[in-house]
Amino acid sequence: MLRKERPFVAFEGKIENVLGPTASFQGNLKSEGNVRIDGYFDGSIETAGNVIVGEAAKVIADIKASNVQVWGAVKGSITASGRLEILPSGRVWGEIKVTSLLIDEGGLFRGKSVMAGDGQEPFLLEGPQESIIEVEEKSGES
Repeated sequence: MLRKERPFVAFEGKIENVLGPTASFQGNLKSEGNVRIDGYFDGSIETAGNVIVGEAAKVIADIKASNVQVWGAVKGSITASGRLEILPSGRVWGEIKVTSLLIDEGGLFRGKSVMAGDGQEPFLLEGPQESIIEVEEKSGES
């Protein structure tokens, strides 16, 4: 299902901090609650809550939050202890470190992604390695 209607806020809780569509802000924003950006933001955002980047928003920032939902454009790093959603009109350029990632059809992500995990070793693509001596011994026995 494609979401083409107005941005839907899927995260729980009241939005306590809003930067409106005609506003611009440069600096560092720290908050315990949810943040919504609909204008221009340049700097950093750090919150224990969620961040919603509205469809008309342009954000050049490093974002640290619980969950992040992008309808507009973000350039910078995003660290989410939960989920990053890039919606159909969403654009993200930069490095992301998230637990869960959702990119809707039409959404764009360019950069590096790191998925938080439980520290398991990466899956190895090579098969078991045999030493040259073992291979020679096997071929000499036949």
